[in-house]
Amino acid sequence: MRVGARGRSAVQVGQDLLNCIGGRAGLQRAVPAELCRLPGVGPSKACTLLAAIELPRRFASLPPEDRPSVASPAQAAALVHYEISALDQEHLRVLRLDRRNRLVRIAEVYRGSLNTSRVRIGEIFREALRTNAAGLIVHINIEDVALTRSLVEAGTLLDLQVLDHLMLGLGRFVSLRERGLGFAT
Repeated sequence: MRVGARGRSAVQVGQDLLNCIGGRAGLQRAVPAELCRLPGVGPSKACTLLAAIELPRRFASLPPEDRPSVASPAQAAALVHYEISALDQEHLRVLRLDRRNRLVRIAEVYRGSLNTSRVRIGEIFREALRTNAAGLIVHINIEDVALTRSLVEAGTLLDLQVLDHLMLGLGRFVSLRERGLGFAT
């Protein structure tokens, strides 16, 4: 472990930075000038930090053969876990996949209040149909088996498979498909 000039490890310095900026959520929302006001962070470090956060967001512009393939709920959760774990209210994100289960795009469809999110089924499928996606994985912070059933039924009618509904929070995820909730067996 690397130790800084004041005898503090990089982990301690990083933790102090997160505490000053408001945790991961604050870091994700920060602008360079804001980071530069923190002790030990100059323009170069601020840009490096923000670039590290931006990289995952940029994967959507990769050519299809370079996009990640999603073969399991754990892989799907890993794609959005960092971003979703920092949120302080309900968000519904949809992973749109091609026929080979390669990621086409991650889209935020809804942002709710602290603990609720009203969802219109058509909104979830609109862009997926427009972009010719073959499958969807829905990520939301709450368990909603009725929503899952509605999504699966609508997907069947639209010939667009809903592969899973994942709930994420506190460093973990739950797959409703794996639990048999909302998906026909």
